[in-house]
Amino acid sequence: MATALGILLERAGYRVVAASGREASRARVARNLAATRFHDDGAAAARGVDLVVIGVPDDLISTTVAALASAHAVHAGQVVAHLSGSTSLHALDAARDAGARTISLHPLQSFPDVDTGVARLPGSGIAVTASNPEDAAIGERLARDLRGVPFVLSDEVKPLYHAGAVFAANYLVTVEALAERIMRAAGIDDPSPLLRALATTSFDRTFEIGPANALTGPAVRGDAGTIERNLSALRGSAPEAVDAYVALAGAAAVLANEGGRLDDEGRRRVEEILTRWR
Repeated sequence: MATALGILLERAGYRVVAASGREASRARVARNLAATRFHDDGAAAARGVDLVVIGVPDDLISTTVAALASAHAVHAGQVVAHLSGSTSLHALDAARDAGARTISLHPLQSFPDVDTGVARLPGSGIAVTASNPEDAAIGERLARDLRGVPFVLSDEVKPLYHAGAVFAANYLVTVEALAERIMRAAGIDDPSPLLRALATTSFDRTFEIGPANALTGPAVRGDAGTIERNLSALRGSAPEAVDAYVALAGAAAVLANEGGRLDDEGRRRVEEILTRWR
């Protein structure tokens, strides 16, 4: 993600003067940011620049920033940003205590590789979190320079926001992987091409007419017998999918009921079956 952001910032007129990280980062920088000097020492990369972007795993943000502050690599006048959707601004407290402005920028987009990130980030939402309006304005400007669509997100709700993003992206992929595994257990050798039309139609209709209207399947019909048969089959051939099926069937029944497509009696029938499998 950090490399993709560096490319887009350079295209917007910024100069990415330095980078640091592991060997994979060195290779990405050499390939995509040829004029950028790569440092083994993060403090050497951060010292003296206007904007420091912390693109490390969430659990390493606080210790990384603390190390930069201890090395006097952050100072008043700098902007220090991390890219986590769930981590609080407090992870940047060491930089703030050194006088830097602190923000977080979280692109609401997946970055499986640099090229895909560069292609998909423009037009995507970018969550901006800051402790005051002035810092938020800096984050929004950076988001627009990245050709994203900024929206302000308060620090307190970041974990909740990120959980929603996980459902929209990571768990969508996980559900598709489970579907393919179950189809293979049913004797279909190459299910992916067959599932693609079904999954694509369902996904597209979700955004065209809304989730409650796009939902189909046994939960909408209150078809407890089908749910029972599905679960019995999964127990025999794909037991690792049983808990996921139960949880998702329950959520689907709630969605159908709240949307007026499943009456209370139908929801009760579904819940009765699911309770036996929990």
